[in-house]
Amino acid sequence: MASRLARPRDNRWIAGVCSGLARRFGISPNVMRLIFVISCLLPGPQFLIYIILWVMLPNE
Repeated sequence: MASRLARPRDNRWIAGVCSGLARRFGISPNVMRLIFVISCLLPGPQFLIYIILWVMLPNE
């Protein structure tokens, strides 16, 4: 079973959103960061979603 969705206190670069998502889905935090950076090349509200997750996700 995957862990609950939260921003970890360790292994975070900016706010811990990518690290928390990576931990939840069982992948490397660096892979999740790479996915986020590549997604920023596409049109869409990626930064807005990141900020919303930053505010909504609790710290561990």
